[in-house]
Amino acid sequence: MENIKHSKKSMASYGFAKALNEFFNAAFYGFSFFFYEVEIGLQIWLVALGYIIFAVWNAINDPLLGYLTDRPFKFTKRWGRRFPWILIGGAFWVFSYILIFIPPSMDPNSTLGAWIIFAWLVFATCLYDTFASLFFVNFSALFPDKFRSIEERRTVNGIATPIGVLGITLGTIVPPLFIRFGEIQTFVIQAGVMFIFGMIILALCLPGCRDDQEIVDRYLATYDAKKGGVSFFSSLRTAMKQKSFVYFIIAYLFYQTCTTLLQTSIAYLTLFILRMEASAMILIMLAFLIGAVLSIPFWIKLAQKKNENRKVIIIAASLMVLAVAPLIFLENYLGVIITLFIFGFVWGGFWVMLAPVLADVIDESVVRTGKREEGVYNGFQQFFGRLSFALAILSIAIVQILTGFKEGTGPEGQTPLAIWGVHLYIGLIPMLFILAAAIILWKRYDLTQEKVKANQEKIKEMGL
Repeated sequence: MENIKHSKKSMASYGFAKALNEFFNAAFYGFSFFFYEVEIGLQIWLVALGYIIFAVWNAINDPLLGYLTDRPFKFTKRWGRRFPWILIGGAFWVFSYILIFIPPSMDPNSTLGAWIIFAWLVFATCLYDTFASLFFVNFSALFPDKFRSIEERRTVNGIATPIGVLGITLGTIVPPLFIRFGEIQTFVIQAGVMFIFGMIILALCLPGCRDDQEIVDRYLATYDAKKGGVSFFSSLRTAMKQKSFVYFIIAYLFYQTCTTLLQTSIAYLTLFILRMEASAMILIMLAFLIGAVLSIPFWIKLAQKKNENRKVIIIAASLMVLAVAPLIFLENYLGVIITLFIFGFVWGGFWVMLAPVLADVIDESVVRTGKREEGVYNGFQQFFGRLSFALAILSIAIVQILTGFKEGTGPEGQTPLAIWGVHLYIGLIPMLFILAAAIILWKRYDLTQEKVKANQEKIKEMGL
């Protein structure tokens, strides 16, 4: 097919980069906050403050890395525009995950011990995020640049999304196989195992993450013609003037907050509501992932039938509102498994459509500015994705403070009100966030298929 430029093997390899991102996100969101509050026993306000600092670091780190790596370097012509950063960021990112789970052995109830553990939390998570951003910004920026046509982008997503789900599967299953609630050393063991898996997945993704030489040469020629780049803040102002980008990124923030709340709260649901061991999380998350995998052909077929990315992502967001609602009251293990299966099925639609929708937004930016700045846009996306973690943590912290949740204590030490609070941040609050995302996409995001096709035709005329 004329519009398909790359082999399925190359697309699958690219998909393993998506898998690596989801692999560590699933484990990080699922256990890092829980580890510092419940296992280490650090006070909730200190844990929340640590993750807010982590989010502020993202405000500088993600868009800035996108901006810095958008420019050419001495190695760009030989090694590519994105590939070197994907390799370097990925290798150090995989290692830095271990550091999160080896804080200094101090008493969290003493003033000195609490602040030292807090300082380590900030250091380890910010270091982790720096390399995660370097990897993610460049892997994401490669997508609209390497895969140019609507047909190829949908084909890549059809191949890469199941591989990405494999990453989530491993990221949710591997840690609980080694973790035992109340045994801190088991968290360190799972981190070591994650490192081994991470290096294997990184090796698999590298062939598909190489830049096309033709596109690199074209970029270098275009950059030389401009005689330099524009400032970071100029790029930021330009991006924020683009209405489609602003509304997409707000909706993405709310979607990601909903997802992050669920990922972060599953451990709390398992221990405090179901009163089961960490291994019980495996079936819960498998149900979610099986639902997501089974949904992929359905959503791809629907996208082809509707032939408008905007409509499909709105449908998926609306169904997510209904699917997450039962978690507000469910306390039955089987009921939770069934609910997560249904939620995974509708969540898969939003996830499948994210890259094509953002690619549509970036295409519009190219038409508006005459420049390809995928790294800047993906840096902003990464920032809002990480900011969602701060929003999720802040939501959990507020609920826990209001309901009297006790740090470092099992379910037997919690009041009924504190247990009810878990229902709020795994059910009601995620539902409100995804509802807001659906409304914004429906009312404000305006990149219809007609506009998308017109933008792509214009890009061909511009030679970009």
